[in-house]
Amino acid sequence: MSQKIAITGMGIISSIGNNVEENFISLQSGKHGISDIEMFETRHAGSIKTGEIKLSNEDLVQQLQLDEDNNITRTSLLGMVAAKEAVESAGISDINSCRTGLISSTSVAGMDITEKYFYSYEDFPEKQKYIDAHDAGNSSLAIAGYLGLKGMVSTISTACSSAANAIMMGAKLIKNGVLDRVIVGGTDSLSKFTLNGFNTLMILTDSYNTPFDNNRKGLNLGEAAAFLVLESEEIVKKENKKVLAYLSGYGNANDAHHQTASSENGQGAFLAMQQALKISGLEKENIDYINVHGTATPNNDLSEGIAMIRIFGENQVPEFSSTKAFTGHTLAAAAGIEAVFSILAMQNSVIFPNLNFKTKMEEFDLTPVTELKEKNIHHVLSNSFGFGGNCSTLIFSKS
Repeated sequence: MSQKIAITGMGIISSIGNNVEENFISLQSGKHGISDIEMFETRHAGSIKTGEIKLSNEDLVQQLQLDEDNNITRTSLLGMVAAKEAVESAGISDINSCRTGLISSTSVAGMDITEKYFYSYEDFPEKQKYIDAHDAGNSSLAIAGYLGLKGMVSTISTACSSAANAIMMGAKLIKNGVLDRVIVGGTDSLSKFTLNGFNTLMILTDSYNTPFDNNRKGLNLGEAAAFLVLESEEIVKKENKKVLAYLSGYGNANDAHHQTASSENGQGAFLAMQQALKISGLEKENIDYINVHGTATPNNDLSEGIAMIRIFGENQVPEFSSTKAFTGHTLAAAAGIEAVFSILAMQNSVIFPNLNFKTKMEEFDLTPVTELKEKNIHHVLSNSFGFGGNCSTLIFSKS
């Protein structure tokens, strides 16, 4: 990449913490956030566990100091919390001081609130204000409005690779001289729609997810938001900014195999990793750690494992772990929170553990890191693969 893409700020809220520091403490101590559902009504409460943030919408509104009479969805509220922390950690006092944009991503968008009032709109006109908050773009505009951003705003929705593609798009906008600074990431709340949908697909576990384990049963859904601040070299030098890490490579591909399943040979994942390595200019031997997509579904972990072996070679796959056993699968936000985790791993010279692992998969000889491990990490490869075959890979490098 001719133009170095600096990461100068990051923010996150997930089931293991309400900010970057709290998330790091949980990752370091092995404290997961998978629990029974408490924050919304569903027939699955008590039988399906999720990575739920134990803050009500009212709590979030109060924390953000918003007007109580609003039509802001939970997806947007979580995004506001994370984006605010990212901007503050980047030391930005005037968000419009240079060409600044927001690329946000979501899968749920406003469904968390529109599904709640779906049968009330005709009889209760006061509930109709929530209809405007349904679409994905509304959440991005709400976050931009909260930040006071007047520049470019765009929304990406490619299922579980959404935030990776938002980060990628932000990097390209800087690289091509369109913007100087971009706030990038994703946000998704839990909803009946996603819970029922994934349950119908029969890819939810009835317990705790076990990534890359031979006896894995499926995933836990989660909710979260995370954003990075990407800035150009020129802005970093001009403002003497502290750089947390660099986005050194990225790749996106589609295996065009199935609406909800990855291909058996991991072709999409293989192509995404291959492209990311090529753009970064790194050799495969330079990768110190892989934050795998690792959803703990039978299909994903097998496909991703095969793709990693194809890229790195038999018995040459770098140390890896999935952090989804901590947070659950947070859909559009997943690549955003795992970008934060990847940067934290480099900053603190640690690999976070792959929780709940017991038995190696019989199809190949791959064992994730299962305990917190100290390691000097210079380059992290992070995978995110979405429904529809949309596969994305990011490479983060130490500053």
